[in-house]
Amino acid sequence: MKPDTGIHSATAIAESVASGRLLAADLIDATLARIAKHDSRLNSFTDVLTERARATARKIDAAIKKGEKIGPLAGVPFAVKNLFDVKGLPTRAGSRINRERPPSPRDATLIERLEGAGAILVGALNMGEYAYDFTGENVHDGASKNPHDLTRMTGGSSGGSGGAVGGALVPLALGSDTNGSIRVPSSFCGIFGLKPTYGRLSRARSFPFVASFDHLGPFARNVRDLALSYDAMQGPDREDAACVDRGIESVTPSLDKGIDGLRIAVAGGYFKKNLFPEAIEAVARVAKALSATREVEIPEAARARAAAYVISTSEGASLHLDRLRTRPNDFDPAVRDRLRAGAMVPAIYVDRAQKFRRWYRAQVLELFKSVDVIIAPATPCIAPKLGQDKFTLDGVEVLVRPNIGIHTQPISFIGLPVVAVPVPLDPMPIGVQIIASPWREDIALRVAAYLEKAGTVSAPPPRGFQL
Repeated sequence: MKPDTGIHSATAIAESVASGRLLAADLIDATLARIAKHDSRLNSFTDVLTERARATARKIDAAIKKGEKIGPLAGVPFAVKNLFDVKGLPTRAGSRINRERPPSPRDATLIERLEGAGAILVGALNMGEYAYDFTGENVHDGASKNPHDLTRMTGGSSGGSGGAVGGALVPLALGSDTNGSIRVPSSFCGIFGLKPTYGRLSRARSFPFVASFDHLGPFARNVRDLALSYDAMQGPDREDAACVDRGIESVTPSLDKGIDGLRIAVAGGYFKKNLFPEAIEAVARVAKALSATREVEIPEAARARAAAYVISTSEGASLHLDRLRTRPNDFDPAVRDRLRAGAMVPAIYVDRAQKFRRWYRAQVLELFKSVDVIIAPATPCIAPKLGQDKFTLDGVEVLVRPNIGIHTQPISFIGLPVVAVPVPLDPMPIGVQIIASPWREDIALRVAAYLEKAGTVSAPPPRGFQL
């Protein structure tokens, strides 16, 4: 059976492949054809793994024919941000320098786990250099283009991931989130994204940015796909010292529980400032759908953002010192200059930021004793235009690049789990953060599923081109 080349869900694909209604080989051929046809517009992919994907699909079809057990994501195409190790490819991390590295001898842990569940890796995706980016504009590989308006940003640094899923080239993708790099592309590209609790998913064999902030997680076009991929990737990993052994806590069965009994609040104070009308409307729609009338203030969120910057830039600079000394001209100048500045941050400031971080985490965890979920904007605006340098927030003209993540940084700073949900406004979608307490991805996903069922949030088909 030849698959339709339109928009697919991972859940539907896996059910069709497992039942024999759809051959994984046919599906992969259609996926590769769709990428070949449309990615010249989106610039999401840096590498397409044609032969590997076809070989994996043939193995899945053979296993089904023999009656062998297959995984819950059998036949589902996925792609990964190019900071994940992919066997046979150098791990670029969006940079010029890294593409000179030898090919990786092994896949990243999360790739292995998704493929163990039957998913099929089809390629590596464009990203901001060394993940230090909020726009999706890579100077070496070109800017990722927003699938809803090709003149706009995807957001970063997982820009290719957002574009590929938002553009319906693949139903699943993986990205990373240090200060907002899953949630920002989710918001701009109109898709669902999960930034799990810090330490929940293994980061083994991925290129780091800020080890004490880095998270890896999935993008999808619906909540069930997001949950299925997350469940497939769970589990401890000795190769990532931060990955906590909490066993496997499957979230997929909880998606249909609804929100009865959940205490849901809207973030006030800092999170009501610096917003364009679209962001205000998106939060209001979500709050109304959830009957969330309580407002809570996350204490010292502005200071948390400042502290996150101090730690990010200093820790990131430490990682890249040798490259900054020996090959400064091979960096994106904007990334290079921020890293150089980070190298000069006095140690006492970093120490103060870390002390504040511990205090701030304790205050936020105290807040979660009286609420289960907090709703907050994901980005202050819809996707800006490519190349746009400035916008106006609360009457002040500010730089775009550092201020896109103004509402995401205070959350990832302390590793809270977040599901970014897309509100399909016209002409561009925008995201809202569903924030839960540590290790409660299940609650955030339950709320997202409720909103999706109610029709408040959904991933619109790409509006910038015809599939």
